[in-house]
Formats: sequence, structure tokens, C-alpha cells
Amino acid sequence: MGFKHPTRVYDVIQQLAQPDDEVLDQFNIDIVDNGRAFNTEDSDWYDVQLADGSKAQYPSPFRPEQQSDGSWIASATDGTPLAKMPAGGTFFDQLYFPYLDGYPSDYQNLSADIGKAMWAAFAISPWDHINEKSFWTDLREKTLTLRQSSDRAIMMGAGCNLFEWGTFLRRLDNFLMDLVTQPAEVERFLDALMELHLSVLEKICRSVGDIADLVRFGDDLGMDNGPFMAPEVYRKLFKPRHRQLCEYVKKNSQMHTYLHSCGSIYKLIPDLIEAGFEVVNPVQTNCRDMEPERLKRQFGKDITFWGGGCDTRHVLNRATPAQVKKHVLERMEILSPGGGFVFTTVHNILPEVPPENVVAVFEAVKEFNDR
Repeated sequence: MGFKHPTRVYDVIQQLAQPDDEVLDQFNIDIVDNGRAFNTEDSDWYDVQLADGSKAQYPSPFRPEQQSDGSWIASATDGTPLAKMPAGGTFFDQLYFPYLDGYPSDYQNLSADIGKAMWAAFAISPWDHINEKSFWTDLREKTLTLRQSSDRAIMMGAGCNLFEWGTFLRRLDNFLMDLVTQPAEVERFLDALMELHLSVLEKICRSVGDIADLVRFGDDLGMDNGPFMAPEVYRKLFKPRHRQLCEYVKKNSQMHTYLHSCGSIYKLIPDLIEAGFEVVNPVQTNCRDMEPERLKRQFGKDITFWGGGCDTRHVLNRATPAQVKKHVLERMEILSPGGGFVFTTVHNILPEVPPENVVAVFEAVKEFNDR
């Protein structure tokens, strides 16, 4: 298959490529993120060599510097190191945590502080254009163009992370302790964060709420063995705010509410449903209590599972194409009946995955759908 341009790494933190239209067509992909409507000119990108020696392109503003040990450091405009990718690595780790030493006395500079964390400093499209005067107009026009040029569903990534922004600013270990030892301080922080989120969400709904099909929120609430916090803590600190975000979307747009939350979130799913999330992703079935049969049986009538279609930790990267195909067909047999299932792999497809296994995934999907 020929491509119009080199592989473009649109998510520089996770080192994820943006699939060409030809790939979307080849594998009958049903949805696109409206971020792909930005950075479409050759001048928006520059050539790089990835850890495995392959050639790709980075967005022009992203200029990490290679160190003497082969690692890469991505810095803020003032020179502060924000993220590091080790030699031979395939993603960046966060280095700088704005609230590492404690919470500020007020949150007048919260937006600027957020901008110092790598996830905001090196944001994916369309958010890498947020500071442009015409951003909201451009977002609407480009999303309309996507709608008019394709029958694919359109996803609007909103983020609006709550738990995760605590971990991005305070660092994971500190914020987890804060949930128990400083709940009042956490609530003060979350209230300030919600003001920012609702302000952005208002603009999203006004700009593309009548065009996009889904709005994607993010909050990785789970580890391999269970949630990061007791359900009681989630219900007190995060559920009311998640509900507020979902209710705003439903009152002010046509978009469905989608939550990306990694890990074992089985114990939180009833609360996520009550909070108003209609879709959950990536359905990490290789974690405790996340067996697809259990999830489908208990929650399949109340929420859509967007993921869980192929185990990316043990199968996609290690099995033969025939084994991958068998695995995918089994997952679809479990998750598809009655609807409420959108096929995708459990998580990102990493460089270690053989291309023939990727092809086997979508051959299995086609075979199942053609039955």
C-alpha cells in the first residue's frame, strides 16, 4: 500500500502515528478524531528518525534534544526539561510537576501551571492550536469539512481530566496520598479545575456540539489490580464533577459522552454509568475483574464498551496471525450480541506488533461482520 506522506507522529508523548486516509479505508474504520483536520500541510511537520531507525515526522513545534546517553529531552520555551524518552524508548515520561512541593494558595495561575505539564505543553491536535485567535472558528469549519467529506463518526477530544490532572501537577504518589490526608485541599483544587473545564466545554459545545458525535473525556482511574482509589473516595471527590461534565454536554449538544479510563475499573463502572458516561474505553480486559464475559453480562445493557476487542499485552504483540484472528472472533462473539460494542483493541498498537497481526485483527472483524 502506498502512502501520500511519511508516518506522522501526532501524539508525541505516546509516539502515536496518525493513520492515513488510505489506512482508514483499507480497514473500514468508522470514526475519526477531528484533530486530524489540523496540521495538514507539509510545512507543519519535519523529518525525524525513530528509535528503531525508521523515518517519520514530528509536528514542527516539537523539538526534543538528544542527550549524550541517547535519551531525548523535551523542554519548555524557558528551557525547563518537561519530558524524557530513554535511548531506544517509544514514549516520553513526565519530568516536571508544577505542584510537586504543594498546592498554591490560590488558583489564579492554574491555566498557566497546567501548561507547564508535558500533556498540555505538547498537546495533540487540535489543542496545539488553542492559543490562535481563530481557533474556535477553525475548529468548527474543519469539523464541518470532515462531516461533509466522510460518513465516519467524529470524535471531539475534550480531556477535562480530574484525577489525572492531580497526578500531572502533584505527581501520582503525592496526589494519591492527598486523596486521603488532604481531601479538603483536593476539593479546592478540583473546584478550580472544574471552572476551567466547564469554560472550555462551553466553547466545545457551542463550536462543534451540533456536528461531532462524541466528546471524549479522560481519567485513568484503574491499575492492573483495581481502581486507584476506593469507590467511596471516587463517589465523594470525582463522581459529582463527572456528572456535572456529562450533564452539561447532554444539555448543550448532541454529543455522546465517552470516557477513556485504563485499568481495572470494574468496581467503578456502576458509578460511571450513574455519572452519565455512555461509553467506556479501552476496556482493559487483561486486568483484574475485567473479563469481557463479566462486563457484558453485568453492564452491557447500560453502557457501550469501546474496546476489549484484542488483548494488546499478551496476544496482538506475541501471537501468530491465526491466533490473533481466533482471539478477535472470540471477543466479538462475547461483546457484540445486543449491541453496545464498538470494536477496537484494548490499547495502543505499539512498534513491537508485527504488521501481519494488525491485518489479522481487521480480517477477523470483517469476517465476523460478513456473517
